[in-house]
Amino acid sequence: MRLVIVTGMSGAGKSSALKMLEDAGYFCVDNLPIPLIPKFADLAMQSGGEYDKVAIGLDIRSGHSLEEAKPLLLQLKQEHIPYEVLYLDASDEVLVKRFKETRRSHPLSVAGRVENGIEEERERTAFLKQTADYILDTSTLLIRELKAQMDTIFIKNGAFRNFMITVLSFGFKYGIPSDSDLVFDVRFLANPYYVPELKYKTGNEPEVQDYVMKTEAAGAFLNKLEDMLRFLIPNYIKEGKNQLVISIGCTGGKHRSVTLANELAKRLSGLEYGVKAEHRDIGKDGADVVFRKREEGAM
Repeated sequence: MRLVIVTGMSGAGKSSALKMLEDAGYFCVDNLPIPLIPKFADLAMQSGGEYDKVAIGLDIRSGHSLEEAKPLLLQLKQEHIPYEVLYLDASDEVLVKRFKETRRSHPLSVAGRVENGIEEERERTAFLKQTADYILDTSTLLIRELKAQMDTIFIKNGAFRNFMITVLSFGFKYGIPSDSDLVFDVRFLANPYYVPELKYKTGNEPEVQDYVMKTEAAGAFLNKLEDMLRFLIPNYIKEGKNQLVISIGCTGGKHRSVTLANELAKRLSGLEYGVKAEHRDIGKDGADVVFRKREEGAM
């Protein structure tokens, strides 16, 4: 039997994760009274394979009885009932935004500030995070990306990469991404925008990539950045960090930053961490680009 305890911060995606497990054939029970967990797990094990995949949702709604989870999890181990803990997390800023967008109250701050409820919940669920087998930070994950991670762990039984790196390109004229951990400015590189045949292309296209990467400065910058990140990442992990957002910016976020972000993501993909490249501003000013193309064609 495979028993998964799904827990984490309110608003981080626990309900979505349970739904994904249910779709994958898991028998899911949400917010089961904590004292009943060992009994339920024992019944599942004695079911003769009828319930060979089980997921139990556990969160702050259990109130003060949440503290009972620590000795009960120890009891499961003593009774040789195998289990895994999946902890869903997200940044405070993202959680606040989600609660405001859905107009829901935080379970611990029904009549108060959401921020206070989040802070208290972090303290009360810290022991679950410390013992978690898997920690998924959903701050920047789309639903399909969360599903891909869940499939890798609980369906394909693949290797889980508990540290996620996002290499994010952006344009300085649209502002620095608020969730950045590290920010790098590549406006020192030659700008393809001023090359007529490259002006309306992006760093996802070979012509722009060749133009940007042909300079010695681009290669030297990537080498130094990669070397620094190989030093920083293990030290971040030691301090308990499970996600890193590396933002690379140029003026408009279409040419140089996109090229460098793609190249850096390729280099880091060989490490034992999850890596993805995202381009925040690559599609900005689309209508303006069409207008300028028409205007230039008419001249």
